[in-house]
Amino acid sequence: MTSGQMMWGVLFSSIGLGYFIYGKKITNPAFRYTGLALMLYPIAVSGTWALVGIGVALVLVPHVVRF
Repeated sequence: MTSGQMMWGVLFSSIGLGYFIYGKKITNPAFRYTGLALMLYPIAVSGTWALVGIGVALVLVPHVVRF
């Protein structure tokens, strides 16, 4: 794991924690489950570009999907 991957992983995991707490507070499953995914996916993805691409896509999911 490179330092860039670690940096992106920490950034997206932090955003995921914020999404999870916000989704739990307002009882919105889109934010809650996207937050969980953002916290867990950096463990499984090994490429830097894949990490950034998936992270950006997941950050946008709750804004596109409405429950």
